[in-house]
Amino acid sequence: MTEPGTGRHIASLTFDLDTVSIWMAQGQTSPTMMSRGEFGIVGAERIMRLLSDEAIKGTFYVPGRTLEAYPDTCRALHAEGHELAHHGFDHVSPVNLSRDEELDQLRRGNALIGEITGTAASGYRSPAWDLSPNSVELLLGEGFSYDSSMMAHDSQPYLARSGDAIDGDGRFRPGQETSLVELPISWSLDDFPHFEYFRGGGLRAASGVLENWLADFDYMVRFDTWGALTFTCHPFVVGRGHRMLMLESLIHGLKARGAAFLTAADLVQEHRLRARATPAGTVR
Repeated sequence: MTEPGTGRHIASLTFDLDTVSIWMAQGQTSPTMMSRGEFGIVGAERIMRLLSDEAIKGTFYVPGRTLEAYPDTCRALHAEGHELAHHGFDHVSPVNLSRDEELDQLRRGNALIGEITGTAASGYRSPAWDLSPNSVELLLGEGFSYDSSMMAHDSQPYLARSGDAIDGDGRFRPGQETSLVELPISWSLDDFPHFEYFRGGGLRAASGVLENWLADFDYMVRFDTWGALTFTCHPFVVGRGHRMLMLESLIHGLKARGAAFLTAADLVQEHRLRARATPAGTVR
């Protein structure tokens, strides 16, 4: 356990800028459903204003379809110093894609990101947070340095594996660690299941979500000398007024707890530097 006031504890604010892509991928293209995604642009503008006021840089995972439909918003995010990361092209899970189809999604999305930033994305988050058996290999082959789609920890980045398998006896066989850094996420630190009306769920009070998110940070501070939580929000979800006030309160609460705010790419860089400087087996 760490003493209060010691250590370094990081909050990484990330935003999945799905807009219309999430509904297009599901074939829900009625004017009402598309407008539901379009509100994400309103939300993104509100988030940019809040982050500017708080002097925080965030990471925006952007599908190719959003980059196509709303290039001005994506350019504005980049101009504000926020990280643009990869979130698929069509916002479809790679699980049921062939290797070539998944590779095409990566390359088409990166081409559009490169048009805005001048370089390919260094980070990836899978739509629906689901990876295929080919994903880690393809990400490394395309030059990605990190992924943020898995859940094997909450406060400690780790190296993603390739080649996990279940043998004929039903035993799980972990694959080999790779150089791809995993920034773990969780549904509990995602705004969508708490807030969005979907399949009869959501629409919960923001106060309870705020309490939970700050409590997760408090737990990390108590037990980890160094740690990082990745918060996941969607502009078309968190962009509603009362949720924006919650996001503001979250930032203020984290600042009061001494949080450092890093983009995902900067968090990966710090993790790599720390891993090189920390002997294997050292207690956190």
